[in-house]
Amino acid sequence: MLPLALILILITVASLYTFVYLKYDPTLTNLEKRLDGMSLAHPLGTDHLGRDILTRLLLGGQQTIGFSALALGVALLVGIPIGLISGYKRGVVDRLFMRIADSFLAFPDTVVAIVLSGLLGPGIGNLVLAIVMVKWVNYARLVRSTVLSESQKEYVLVARTNGLSALQIMKKHLAPHIIGYVLVMASLDLGKIILLISSLSYIGLGAQPPVPEWGAMLNDSRPYFQSNPELMIYPGLAIVGVVLVTNIIGDYLRDQFDVKKEV
Repeated sequence: MLPLALILILITVASLYTFVYLKYDPTLTNLEKRLDGMSLAHPLGTDHLGRDILTRLLLGGQQTIGFSALALGVALLVGIPIGLISGYKRGVVDRLFMRIADSFLAFPDTVVAIVLSGLLGPGIGNLVLAIVMVKWVNYARLVRSTVLSESQKEYVLVARTNGLSALQIMKKHLAPHIIGYVLVMASLDLGKIILLISSLSYIGLGAQPPVPEWGAMLNDSRPYFQSNPELMIYPGLAIVGVVLVTNIIGDYLRDQFDVKKEV
């Protein structure tokens, strides 16, 4: 976990330096300072419109990571209760859920997200909604499979015999068994969602200019790749670094909760 701690410290220091000392408007253009190199005033230089790159990079992280976390959180809030109810109740409820889930899982997540984003229209809000519609199914299926297995064990049968309601059984006995699986999957999924938001913003379906977002910053910097490659390198490294950190966290949680590799 040492690399993770070092990365978090670096991000914290950079954020404090940017928002306490620099205080630049990330959307204000200044053509007189366009494509300036590194300096004390602009530690990472300026972009093609004279905007401070470090400020936009950190604010872009708020957009990319923040909306990714939002999409993940909503997917969890939708998927976990549906998975619990479907796995415990079974019958018509479970069959209905399986048919809906199968329709979403018939195509890869990325393809479905692109189609939904295209139908809803460009914009970070519509992109988050599209990702939620894609991702909730995975958590619902994971929770459902765990509940199906656990609900047949003796302690659940004893709880039913003692008169506990379905809600009490799901809350007290079944929910603790799914926490480890959900946390591991969510930590690994966060990196995938960050990549998805960045890639769709890169092709114009996510954040719209002049909003600073890592994928949009990559798209804005394409014409200057040969003359000023750092304009694309900085947001690219930021995406890779954050996704790497989420994978490290996922591996750590998987070991802590002793979750099987296939989860």
